[in-house]
Amino acid sequence: MRSKTIKSEILLLTASAIWGFAFVAQRVGMEHVGPFIFNGIRFALGTIVLIPLAIRSVKKGGEPATRSVFLIGVIAGLVLFFGASLQQTGLVYTTAGKAGFITGLYVVLVPILGIAVRQKTGAGTWAGVLLAGIGLYLLSFTGRFTIGKGDLLVLGGTFFWATHVLLIGAFIKRINPLVLAATQFSVCSILSIATSLLTESNSVQGVRDAAIPILYGGLLSVAIAYTLQLLAQRDTPPSHAAIILSLETVFAAVGGWLILSEVIPMRGLFGCVLMLVGILVSQLGVRRGRGKSTEPCPGPGL
Repeated sequence: MRSKTIKSEILLLTASAIWGFAFVAQRVGMEHVGPFIFNGIRFALGTIVLIPLAIRSVKKGGEPATRSVFLIGVIAGLVLFFGASLQQTGLVYTTAGKAGFITGLYVVLVPILGIAVRQKTGAGTWAGVLLAGIGLYLLSFTGRFTIGKGDLLVLGGTFFWATHVLLIGAFIKRINPLVLAATQFSVCSILSIATSLLTESNSVQGVRDAAIPILYGGLLSVAIAYTLQLLAQRDTPPSHAAIILSLETVFAAVGGWLILSEVIPMRGLFGCVLMLVGILVSQLGVRRGRGKSTEPCPGPGL
């Protein structure tokens, strides 16, 4: 059993690293194409990979692909579209490292927004919110109490990521997760491509130049990392899963530093530390209160 847990935690760490470095891929992709076509193509690739897995899951006796699954998938895809669009657009104006840490705040927002659906929120969550809030101020706000455009867009997307987690968590036990994933990714892709056609001027050459970041975002971040998380959280203790998945923010900062030569000043680094601690305090407190793992759902690095 111990060996099985270790393997699952390695899978979670791999997914966390993929999602963290995905911020780098998304940042590089913005040098060649618009945010909507980038998301449209990468979510289409993720859908193509997941459809055979979803069909296989149904044939092997998994939950059937009912009308309710597709309805929930459409709603989840709409929420995912807004979250991914704000995040991707924000990356045009901010760094991969900062975007990773700000997006990670969705973990803190989930229990807070959960109050609206009568979910209990303990002292640990509020302590995490305080630490994360101070960290966000140090990372993103200037001396005149203004926040950059990119940081604000990414922060707005974080609310949609948190809403997405609550939505999936409410239905995941009763529906086929792979069918749901393929449905929501396809909806997000269609909406992104449609928006791109209306608002962006992209070229075939631009898409070619962004091919590697798009492939990374579609095949690794959307399809493979999500599947790894789906499999791994079945055999991983909740507290361990919380810590490992929260490391996505660290991988984003490391990736931005190694690949893009992004530099976060000392004030910002201290803010990152506080945000990470706040995320961990909040999530660990919530999971102890529930006594079980939250259901698997895509992470914000998608």
